[in-house]
Amino acid sequence: MRVVKINTTAYEEEDFFLLTNLTDDEIAEVVQPIVNAERDGYEEYDNKSIWMALTNRFPNNRIDMMTEFDELKF
Repeated sequence: MRVVKINTTAYEEEDFFLLTNLTDDEIAEVVQPIVNAERDGYEEYDNKSIWMALTNRFPNNRIDMMTEFDELKF
């Protein structure tokens, strides 16, 4: 299990994180075509649609999307 930061734009506020057991190649297999399609002027995407595409492609894997983390202050 690991946390992966997904960055698909130049805007840091649009980044999100995945808690997953997918490899970099598995993630790229799904995300890259989605990003390329929007850049070529086709269908737009958002973070949720990327997460949904990953969960549809890999239904037996752990793929949790996070945009924030809890903070503990001591």
